[in-house]
Amino acid sequence: MEIVTKIAPIILALIMLGLGLGLKIQDFTRVLKTPKDFFVGFVSQLIILPLIAYLLIIILKAPPEISIGVMIIAAAPGGVTSNILTKFANGDVALSVTLTAVISLISIITVPIIIFTSADIFGIKNISQNISMTGIALKMFLVVTVPVILGMVIRKLAENFVKSKIKVFEKLNLVLFIIFFIAAFYEERESFISFLMEAGIITLILNITMMIIAYYLGKTFASGVKQQKCIALECGLQNGTLAIFVSTQIFGSDIIYITPTAAYALIMYITGFIFVFLIKNKA
Repeated sequence: MEIVTKIAPIILALIMLGLGLGLKIQDFTRVLKTPKDFFVGFVSQLIILPLIAYLLIIILKAPPEISIGVMIIAAAPGGVTSNILTKFANGDVALSVTLTAVISLISIITVPIIIFTSADIFGIKNISQNISMTGIALKMFLVVTVPVILGMVIRKLAENFVKSKIKVFEKLNLVLFIIFFIAAFYEERESFISFLMEAGIITLILNITMMIIAYYLGKTFASGVKQQKCIALECGLQNGTLAIFVSTQIFGSDIIYITPTAAYALIMYITGFIFVFLIKNKA
C-alpha cells in the first residue's frame, strides 16, 4: 500500500482543486435561495446514507474490518462524478455542485466523527496511535478545504480562462481517480480480488438502496424531477479518493479497510450509468 499511501493526498488535493475551479460564491449562496432542495439532499447524504450503511452492516452481519470500510465510504461526500452524471441525466446541476461543495467542506468535521464513532461501536482498536479525530480533521482540511479555496481564488483571478477549460478539468478529475484506483489495484492485486468479493455484496446493496431511497425522498420533498435526479445521484456517487485517503491515514497499509471503498467506487460507476439511462428522459 506504499504507493497508495503516498499518492492519495496528492491525487485528492488535485481533485479538490479541480472542484474549486468549478465553483463560485453563488454556489454557496444558492443554499439560501432554494433551501428545501438543498436540505433534502443534505439530510439524505449526511444522515440517511450512514444510517442505511449501519443498518445493512447489522442485517448482513459484516465483519468489523468490512463494516468500518463501509462506514468510511458512507461518510464521504459526493464526488465530482456526481455533477457530471447529473448533467447527463438532465438533472439540476447547480444543486449537485452546491451539495458537493458544501458537504465536501464540512466533511472535515463530519467524516472523523462518523468514522471514530463507528470504530468504537465495532470494537476496532488498531487505529494508528498518531491519529486522533482532530488530527484527521486537520489533514482533511489541508487536502480538501485548502485546495477548494485555492481553486476558487484562481477562478476569480482568471475566470474567463478557467471557465473555457472547465470540461477539461472535469475530465482530468475522472482520469486522476482512475489512475489512483488502478495503482491501488495493482499494488495489492494478489489479495484484492478476495477482499473485493467479500465487500462487493454489501456495497452493491448500499449503493442501489440509497439511490432508490434518495430518489423517492426527492420525489416526495424536492421541488421537481430535476432535483429528484440530482439528489439520487449525489447520494449514490461518493468521493472514493477521499474515502481511501482517510482509510490509509487511520489504518495505514492494511488493505482490508480500503476494500469496501474500492468495491463501492467500482460499483457506483456501473450502477450510476444504468441509473442515468433509466431516468434521463423522465420529465
